[in-house]
Amino acid sequence: LAVKDPTAVERANLLNMAKLSIKGLIESALSFGRTLDSDYPPLQQFFVVMEHCLKHGLKVRKSFLSYNKTIWGPLELVEKLYPEAEEIAASVRDLPGLKTPLGRARAWLRLALMQKKMADYLRCLIIQRDLLSEFYEYHALMMEEEGAVIVGLLVGLNVIDANLCVKGEDLDSQVGVIDFSVYLKSEEDIGGKERNVQIAAILDQKNYVEELNRQLNSTVSSLHARVDSLEKSNTKLIEELAIAKNNIIKLQEENHQLRSENTLILMKTQHHLEVSKVDVEAELQTYKHSRQGLDEMYNEARRQLREEAQLRQDMENELVVQVSMKHEIELAMKLLEKDIHEKQDTLIGLRQQLDEVKAINVEMYQKLQVSEDAMKEKNEIISRLEDKTNQINATMKQLEQRLQQAEKAQMEAEAEDEKLKQEYVNKSESLQNEFSQKEKQLLQLETDLKIEKEWRQTLEDDLQKEKETVSHLRTETQEIVNLKKEFLKLQEKNKQLKSICEDQEAALQELASKLSESKLKIEDIKEANKALQGQVWLKDKEATHCKLCEKEFSLSKRKHHCRNCGEIFCNACSDNELPLPSSPKPVRVCDSCHAILIQRCSSNVP
Repeated sequence: LAVKDPTAVERANLLNMAKLSIKGLIESALSFGRTLDSDYPPLQQFFVVMEHCLKHGLKVRKSFLSYNKTIWGPLELVEKLYPEAEEIAASVRDLPGLKTPLGRARAWLRLALMQKKMADYLRCLIIQRDLLSEFYEYHALMMEEEGAVIVGLLVGLNVIDANLCVKGEDLDSQVGVIDFSVYLKSEEDIGGKERNVQIAAILDQKNYVEELNRQLNSTVSSLHARVDSLEKSNTKLIEELAIAKNNIIKLQEENHQLRSENTLILMKTQHHLEVSKVDVEAELQTYKHSRQGLDEMYNEARRQLREEAQLRQDMENELVVQVSMKHEIELAMKLLEKDIHEKQDTLIGLRQQLDEVKAINVEMYQKLQVSEDAMKEKNEIISRLEDKTNQINATMKQLEQRLQQAEKAQMEAEAEDEKLKQEYVNKSESLQNEFSQKEKQLLQLETDLKIEKEWRQTLEDDLQKEKETVSHLRTETQEIVNLKKEFLKLQEKNKQLKSICEDQEAALQELASKLSESKLKIEDIKEANKALQGQVWLKDKEATHCKLCEKEFSLSKRKHHCRNCGEIFCNACSDNELPLPSSPKPVRVCDSCHAILIQRCSSNVP
């Protein structure tokens, strides 16, 4: 059997469908009325057929999210070749309800039919083959002679007036399916009920494949949307990480400043302790000889010295706590960076797996289409072979009948010979000629019988070959079934990848919550450091008078410093005392902020 070019068969089928749709549209319009609206079924079928003709052999252009295959590109090229088409293109672009290029192309076809210039526009497009080669393959219908034939047929549509409302129609979501039942109603084309059932089954399979393709496209688009959202969240996390790093650097600088200030404070306190020790020793030597009450003053000075040493120890403990908190923050940030790098690696792996699944889906879809085409061709071959085997069986029956007739004739001839020998012994000379003729006839029949046997043998060989081809076709159908099973397995693998992607999204959300918590902790630390930065002790020389009673400090009026607000009071004004479990005696408290007061030695007392 000579194998035909499938693209040539597709072009011939589309040309025949275009002839039928245009002929039916013109005949029905002349019988129904020359003015047609958008709800007229033959007109809708004509637009569907034209859409399929324009889509034949269209090149697929890859974009970031999906494959782009639309007829709006070549139709948009018409306005550059035909200046009068600029009005149609501008009106199509200004329509508010159109969102896809396919919807714009459908609106363009309707407006061109209303203007009765569809044939002129497509003729200008077909002439420019070099421009069309950017959009169509070399074997496309628009690149071959069938396109010129269809343009010639479109000239006949100028007798029809179309009144179509393009603005309110939903042209983006229409499904372009050719209704073959309109063209398959004549008794000559329909062989019977069985052929109608086969056509219905083929159409159901075609609709199933189209629905499956649509679902696969929707799943691929949803996966792309999820990948985009993951990329956006990843960029947000990277930005937050950069902000957190900057905040850590600022906190480290502030911590360094606090350490330097703390060292200065420690040096000052040590200096003050040394000065106070010298003052106390001088006071003891002077007052031992003068007054006994100075012993109590000496004990009080020792107590104050212990309190100041305890305060210094508390300050050192706070510094150690701050240093440990800083180390914990640095360790948490390192862990966060490590988690973010791991999530980025998993995202890259998921993206690669998604690309592989996408490529596998496309390959499986192409294999499915090829296998379906092969199945159709093989079914046709099987039907032809069955017809041929039926013909061979009929011829074999005829040959057997002819053989039986020859054997009967031979038997009859032998019987007649015996009768003639018995009855006409005397007439042997006259009957010898007839006997020779009968022998010749017998020889001829025997040769015919040999020829018939040889012919039968050749027919049996052909039948055996046909049976082998049928078995080979059955094995190929089994391979197609196995391919379908592999396709289902790939779909299950795709579902597993989807579940993995959802788990990764949940992990990223948890990471974001942890980052937000760490950010809040860093802000709390910053606020605490700011509160500590604003507290500056007054110099000992500047603090000479009490903040409340405004009296000068002396031995009886000693200085008490507030660690929180920085105010300095005398012991008479700061009479608020609170018991603490860590100290045996109650401590003095600031009147304004209620913080613990620190007693300072007065420098104006010898």
